[in-house]
Amino acid sequence: MLAALAAAWPSGNWSFGAEPPPTVAPQKSESPNSDSELKIPPPLKEYMGRTIAPYMSYHGAPWLIRNTRQQEENCEALLPALKIKHGQVVCDMGCGNGFYTLKLAKLVGPSGRVLAVDIQPEMLRLLEARAKDDGCQNIEPVLGTVIDPQLPAGQVDLILLVDVYHEFSHPEQMLRAMRRALKPDGRLVLVEFRLEDPQVPIKLLHKMSKAQILKELVPNGYKLVEEFDELPWQHVMFFGAASDDKADASPAPSAPPPER
Repeated sequence: MLAALAAAWPSGNWSFGAEPPPTVAPQKSESPNSDSELKIPPPLKEYMGRTIAPYMSYHGAPWLIRNTRQQEENCEALLPALKIKHGQVVCDMGCGNGFYTLKLAKLVGPSGRVLAVDIQPEMLRLLEARAKDDGCQNIEPVLGTVIDPQLPAGQVDLILLVDVYHEFSHPEQMLRAMRRALKPDGRLVLVEFRLEDPQVPIKLLHKMSKAQILKELVPNGYKLVEEFDELPWQHVMFFGAASDDKADASPAPSAPPPER
């Protein structure tokens, strides 16, 4: 089965095997404000012992909506676990061409909003075209930068990051900005391929362990509030804003294996 997946996935960026979607080395994003470009520090190559992965170029966008994605990742199992309600404001961080954005738009309903954030304007144009075809009118494309997702302060109920956090070239700035955007009871949800499982056919550069996720988020003002372990390949970890910056504010995950 893994051999078949390797042949089917055009994703050396993510997996082993065939030609990958193009990737982009961490760099300055296209910013909506040229003045803000001057304030962007050099991108990190590593963070807390983890090598930061390059992000996928918009040229690889068709891979995000491949027909086999549901079979491989069981995306439909994730959606009810998010417990999204009608009328909420949610963010699809690193939305790409909108695989999850369109699904979130249906969950929040006409009275809700989906803030679809990406640093590539080409991705947002692809998203807008798909949203128009789907008849979605509650999606707001947002062109962010590598240090600021351009979200409204204190207004977001849930920020969903599916296989994107490990590509942040400025994780501390992004975590700080996302924390500011959350409502007091808002949640940040990380979905990352499991480093602990060698059977997950993804390159190590694009995997994260629970221990590493906690190592990075807790010092940046987050606390673990829930976990969902029912996806075939990915961790799903829910975080809220911690009341203080103490690293011990978060509960430990259930016995993760050590980093390899």
